[in-house]
Formats: sequence, structure tokens, C-alpha cells
Amino acid sequence: MTDLRVILVGLGARSRVWRRVLANDPSSRIVGVVDTDAANLAAALAELPDAVGGRALEEVAERVDADAVILITPPGGREAQIAAACAARLAILAEKPLADTFAAAQAHTARAAAAGVPLSVGLNFRYMPVTRALKALFADDRLGQPEIGRFLYERWRDGRQARLNKYPLTMDQPMLWEQSIHHFDLMRFVYGREPVAIAARTWNPSWSMYAGDANVAALISFEGGLEVTYQGTWAANWDHLGFDWRSDCPGGIAVQRDMFGDLAYARRDDKTLTQVDLPHFETWIDDAAGLWAEFAAHLRGAGPLPCPATDHLNSLRMVEACIRAAATGQTITLNAPTVAAEPSGAALDTSNSSPTERMTQ
Repeated sequence: MTDLRVILVGLGARSRVWRRVLANDPSSRIVGVVDTDAANLAAALAELPDAVGGRALEEVAERVDADAVILITPPGGREAQIAAACAARLAILAEKPLADTFAAAQAHTARAAAAGVPLSVGLNFRYMPVTRALKALFADDRLGQPEIGRFLYERWRDGRQARLNKYPLTMDQPMLWEQSIHHFDLMRFVYGREPVAIAARTWNPSWSMYAGDANVAALISFEGGLEVTYQGTWAANWDHLGFDWRSDCPGGIAVQRDMFGDLAYARRDDKTLTQVDLPHFETWIDDAAGLWAEFAAHLRGAGPLPCPATDHLNSLRMVEACIRAAATGQTITLNAPTVAAEPSGAALDTSNSSPTERMTQ
């Protein structure tokens, strides 16, 4: 497989990122576009005159030969899209979260596994240089393994802006499902550990525009004695993004003070922080391109499946644990995580193991 033929499903704001990423990849091309909004569809077809357009994936998949589909759609109600992709044996890259319930994400993962269709989730934050550099700080053992974590994210997210998706305004728990899922995945990825227990509260301030809770506070216990205090909000009442991720280790601390960069470390007796040099990158574009490069390489048989759905389920377990903890006032214990299958080889010869984990209270 050389020239990867891709169908885009969902032509809103985020699709512009994927159109640019694919346009910059000479070995990939968009052959189909899908959207239920006639104006979005017409605009995409004007930009991509050689593509086939339609209102449903099954309709477009029948009219064009393709290898993969990117789902740039709201996480709720993807059943028909997943089913259509599996029926057409199209490899799937789905924007996070895979679904808006854990049960639905399990069902999608199981369906793709049964069909032998690779299913990846768009966890692009893993591909930012700062993420890789922070993970490397712990991997080279200059600080030792973290035992204390503090993760703070404060944002005034005006969900009414034209450039933003509107469905989070009416979601249950929008902060958890749409933003914290990134943070939980980053913790698991960077620390290389799985959560074992979560206590949490969620709530809304009086000025929140969101129907569901826009604030989350959690205490997350990870394997190996790591305890992380997490606070995230989309209703911070100052329009300035606040980000501070500090990890305390036996040999010192690592601090990320910007969502896209500003990484530093210090040993206990250091007077100042030592800055970590990071390469320049274009936010949203280069991280998505990094994910696409690994996904495309897998489809060509040249590497493991990146961000497999089986692994993503372990981050979704954290979201649902927070929801249950907030509802019951109890600490939720998490069972052993799903082991992510990372197969190699051609797309249609690949399958993921089906998930079996459950949460217990």
C-alpha cells in the first residue's frame, strides 16, 4: 500500500486541521468527504473537487475506493459510522474521545476487533515535543520516578465561538469527556503507570455556560505509590489559559508551565530551574501530523498501531471513575487495565484484543 486514500467524516472546524495535514503528506489523499450539513459539504467539495461527497459514510464508501476513515464527529452516536467503516474494511482514526460512555467505547472497540479493522484514537497531545521531553526526563532517571503530581488546567472556554464545536455546551460532564480525557491520557503516557483509585468532585460555577459540570477536582492514585492532585476547569473566570504540571521525584522536580511547552527541572538544592530546550512546532498541525505519520506507517506494515482503542479505554475508565466518585462521594477502585494490542502488518490483517476490564466501587 503506497498512496493512502482517506475519507473524512465530519467537516467542522477540526476537519481543517486534518485537511491540511493530509495535503502536506504526498503519499495520502482525500478521496471522500461526509457531512450532514449541506453547506459544510459544499465548501469541502469546492476545496477538494476530486473527492466524492455524501451525507453518510456508507454512501460514500460504496462510491469510492478508500483505505482509511478519519472520524471528526461528536463522540456520541458514532455507532453507524463505526459499523460502516467496519463493513467497508476501512482503518479508523477517531477523534477523542472514542465515545461519550465507556460502554459505547467498549462496543466500538469490540466491533473493530471482530472486523479485523485497526482503530486508533486521535490523542495528538502525545505528539507534542514537550510531552516527549517530559517523558524522557523520567525515562533517563536523572530525577527518579515521580511520587507526587499536581496537574492544574484553568481555561475560560467560550463554547459559543464559531471555531469551536458546539455539542460540549449540552453534554453531561463536558470538561471530563472533552478535556480531562487528554490530561488523563497524558498522565498515563508520561508516567508510564496505570491508575488504581480515584476520588473526585465535579461542579459548575454560577457563570458557566455549560449544561454539565465544567469543573473537576480529583485525587488519582497510580501504581507504585504515585499520587496526583488534579484540577481542571472550562469556567475559569479570567480569559487566560493557566497550566501547571509539576512532578516531584526523589532527585528533584519537573515542571511544565505551558500546555504546549515551557518545560524545566530542578534538583532539591538548585537555586533556579533548568530549562529544557524544545524544538519549534506548529500547534495542532505538527502534533496531528505526527500521529498521522505513525498511523499511515502502521497501515503500510511499518510499525505498531498508535493510540489503539484498547489503550484509550484505560483513560476512559478514569473519566467514568471520576463521574462515579463525584456522584457517590466514594473513592472508586479501578481493576487491572486493558492491555493494548499493537499489531504490525497490513491494516486488514490486524486486530485488537477486546476489552475485559470493569470498575469496582
